[in-house]
Amino acid sequence: MASSVDVHVRICGQEIIKYDLEIKALIQDIRECPGPQSALLDLNAQVKEKFGQLRLRIQDMEQMSREQDKETDQLIIQKETESQRKQLLSNQTAWRKANLACKMAIDNMEKDELLHTGESSTIRQRKATKVSLVQTSSDITESLMSISRMMAEQVNQSEDSIGTLATSSRTVHETNEEFRNMTGTIHLGRKLILKYNRRELTDKLLIFLALALFLATVLYILKKRLFPFI
Repeated sequence: MASSVDVHVRICGQEIIKYDLEIKALIQDIRECPGPQSALLDLNAQVKEKFGQLRLRIQDMEQMSREQDKETDQLIIQKETESQRKQLLSNQTAWRKANLACKMAIDNMEKDELLHTGESSTIRQRKATKVSLVQTSSDITESLMSISRMMAEQVNQSEDSIGTLATSSRTVHETNEEFRNMTGTIHLGRKLILKYNRRELTDKLLIFLALALFLATVLYILKKRLFPFI
């Protein structure tokens, strides 16, 4: 992994940790929120914004993992990304529990206050509380569904990566087999060339001997005819 990528991954990881700590602090504020409902709604809006920023940074880290050249670097960053996703889910659960606890506390406080007010005021406040609770639950449900979609996409991407690695492995194996076959062919060709060279040398030697025998025969015949008494 290049040094520039290392810097980007570290910066991304630091931002993820920052958002995680900010979310935890806001969740604690929700647990301790004494009311009113508007204050709780404001805190939930801040938490929702931080979750959105956190999800974006986790997606950036996931993209960085896919851009790595080394498989070991990919696995390290993917492992960290998966850990941050689990932490995000844990924060979602804590957020929902904190909201429910705060809602119950505010409801109890409002019930005590409503004992000293008229029945119509009590009904209006209860309706407002229910509407707020329904809205908060809807927001949390939407966030959980978004996380589920992210995890499903990660599973599909992991399957694609595994398929790519398997294809690459088969290609390397086939290439090695081709190299082995080529080596055998070259070795056989070398043997044939050496054998051909030896045969060519033998043929030349036989031709030379035949030519010498022929010349000797001719000389012998000429000698007998020209010099019959020698």
